[in-house]
Amino acid sequence: MSILEQIEEYMNSQVEAKRSDMKALHHLIHEAMPACKLWFLDGKNSDGKIVSNPNIGYGSYHIHYADGSTREFYQIGLSANTTGISVYIMGLQDKSYLVQTYGQKIGKASVTGYCIKFKYLKDINLDILLDAIRFGVDATSK
Repeated sequence: MSILEQIEEYMNSQVEAKRSDMKALHHLIHEAMPACKLWFLDGKNSDGKIVSNPNIGYGSYHIHYADGSTREFYQIGLSANTTGISVYIMGLQDKSYLVQTYGQKIGKASVTGYCIKFKYLKDINLDILLDAIRFGVDATSK
């Protein structure tokens, strides 16, 4: 199954409200990052055990480790969770930036060092979310 098919199957497996919001976000993120690499992580480790929620990933950057090794990972992630949807802004060095810059402006959402979590898309300011996504992409594209 292709990555696009896995993404579509994952979004279609959600309850209606979440499915519609995830499809709208997928479209908006893809519009903001039209040539990006797409990822799908099923949430299972190498033993097939579920260790996280499945994630749709957008873009690519390299994580640099202290031993000199690197690993490729996505810049933006999208995932359903038990209470709604999470958008992950990966690779930010300053873990207080999202909270300080977008936390008060985004609407009804929980904002951490790398995650913006909300119940419904209608509860947040979409322009602010897209600004946070663009910031994250810019920060990890240098």
